[in-house]
Amino acid sequence: MKNILTLLTLTLLLIACGSKENKKTEIASYTTEKQTPLEKSIADGKLVFKDFCSQCHRSNGKGVGKTFPPLAGSDWLRDKRTESIHAVKYGLKGEIVVNGKTYNGIMTSLGLSNQETADVMNYIMNSWGNTQDKMVTVEEVKAVLK
Repeated sequence: MKNILTLLTLTLLLIACGSKENKKTEIASYTTEKQTPLEKSIADGKLVFKDFCSQCHRSNGKGVGKTFPPLAGSDWLRDKRTESIHAVKYGLKGEIVVNGKTYNGIMTSLGLSNQETADVMNYIMNSWGNTQDKMVTVEEVKAVLK
């Protein structure tokens, strides 16, 4: 009986974790009808950031030393909107200057959808002191060519 309960528990854990469908359900459970489109996008983007970006850029958006640039208070993010969208969607290779410091690393493509890219951009562009006037949309992401 104990083995059956253990097997059942492990099976339920495996089913509940890791699938994209479950993440969509998780995202939907955190959103409400009272949210604006930007608020919903930011909430969804926070989950994408946690899953894909926080390992390198840290949960506080401050990055890691000279390896991973900060997103918090980032002039590059603020001033280079199209390049930022491109980096999130397709990755980035080569030298960039963020807040006066030079970074020359590689950010691989994360395989995010256009919606996930827009959501994570809205999250990072409205977190850690960053603000934006215009919401990043799926159409804007689609317009950024590889």
